[in-house]
Amino acid sequence: MIFGSRSDDIRRYRVTGGGPVYHLFGTAVRYLAEDLDEWSRTRRRRSTSDDGSGPRPGPAGADR
Repeated sequence: MIFGSRSDDIRRYRVTGGGPVYHLFGTAVRYLAEDLDEWSRTRRRRSTSDDGSGPRPGPAGADR
């Protein structure tokens, strides 16, 4: 699992787009930790109704 995503989901993202940047070595797919972090940050939401078009949430505890 990557960030709670099943490998099937990540594989589908590679085909359809929207997933993290990856490197392909022959048939082996590899991800850099910083690419996964970046992708994860772009998917942060405050609620299920948050479509991601507004300002991004800051680090945990920053709004206290």
